[in-house]
Amino acid sequence: MENKNKIRILILDDEKQFTEELSGFFLGSEYESFEANTAAEGKKILSKHKIDLMILDVRLPGVNGLDILKEVKVQYPSMEVIIISGHGDMDTVIKAMRLGAFDYLRKPFRFIDIEIAIERSQRFLQIQRKVKNLEEKNSLISKALEEKIDRQFIGVSPKILEVFEQAITAANYSEANVLITGESGTGKENIARIIHYSSSRKDHTFCAVNSSAITETLLESEFFGHKKGSFTGAIVDKMGYFEVCNNGTLFLDEIADMPFNLQAKILRATEEKVITRVGDTNQIRTDFRIISATNHDIEERIEQKKFRLDLHHRLNTLHIHIPALRERPEDIKPLLIHFVDFYSKKFNKPNLKISNDVFSELLKYDFPGNVRELRNMTERAIILSKGDTLGLSDFPVRQQKSTSNSNHVELVNLKSNEVNIIRKALQSCKFNQKAAADKLGITRDALIRKMKKYEITISKSEE
Repeated sequence: MENKNKIRILILDDEKQFTEELSGFFLGSEYESFEANTAAEGKKILSKHKIDLMILDVRLPGVNGLDILKEVKVQYPSMEVIIISGHGDMDTVIKAMRLGAFDYLRKPFRFIDIEIAIERSQRFLQIQRKVKNLEEKNSLISKALEEKIDRQFIGVSPKILEVFEQAITAANYSEANVLITGESGTGKENIARIIHYSSSRKDHTFCAVNSSAITETLLESEFFGHKKGSFTGAIVDKMGYFEVCNNGTLFLDEIADMPFNLQAKILRATEEKVITRVGDTNQIRTDFRIISATNHDIEERIEQKKFRLDLHHRLNTLHIHIPALRERPEDIKPLLIHFVDFYSKKFNKPNLKISNDVFSELLKYDFPGNVRELRNMTERAIILSKGDTLGLSDFPVRQQKSTSNSNHVELVNLKSNEVNIIRKALQSCKFNQKAAADKLGITRDALIRKMKKYEITISKSEE
């Protein structure tokens, strides 16, 4: 018997692996999914089940996806359709929108992007209103994924436990914006999810956005939404990220790469919590918390005039830095055990053991890709494993830790040299910050930030 409180989704794509993975992602959530790899299979499912939403590949064997779109919008006018393609162009997007598709996604994309698109659909909002008093009312990600969030936080080192403690503190202050820094692969989005799902906003939307991936022509539409008819292809009203995240959390990944012309608009929306859709004059009030993340030195971006200082101040109410995996090697073993347990179950290879020499060898490895690299390394090892024990041959590594140490020395020397140069400039200018900044070729504000960064202080005796 079909659950009327769940959105029924038909995934029609000729790639069986894609339909299986996406269907698996929806498993256990507020969605009920059906898979089809041909047009005939899709039509058969449509005749047997009341489908609320179709995820449709624009290119199918022997048939044009746009023809299917045209047909189903006539037969099932209330059904929403998301068009997907790995070969999309603007003409295809416009045609799809004119034929009644409400959204378009280009492959490759993250499955969470599909959920964001679903949240924008009118059918989702109708069902959401009906079940708003139920436990699952607004969750963007499935219950299964939500339950995994805390378990995915694996670590025993003092450094990572401090990060977890900071995340819980941030969760308790749901109005405060949070900036998460750390190298690529350290788990910044996972920390953002922990903050959201431990906060009072947990029953509302968590929306993850790659700040550098949105084309400039769609910037305002994606964040602020648009009114029907505001530009070519805008055939329906569309909610932007700020509206979608009302009472929830907007996670801005790679924030330092956000186009400069968008930053002022993001700042204003963040300060006022009022937005206006493109092509509209009505103001919409929305309450959201921003969690942002970057693997860049954002201070350097500010000095290069690529990131606004005032936006940095607004986003950096609370700051959490995640150390690289090489800085907390005691976390490698528990992480490896966790990933082996997870992937051995996923690939139906239970009871896999790990030889002791694997642990000792990985402790010597630098892990430039951090936790993500360890996870991918483990997944590959289990897929290719033939026995019941994972050995050194299953974990090929190239770069040894000695290389990392030499690089670390160079970085330390670079920092030391910069500190010495700043100190000499201050001394030669009798500690006049404006004069020292002019001598260094930077602004006084940039000099002050560097002094804070490197903890350069001026004692009374020096003034």
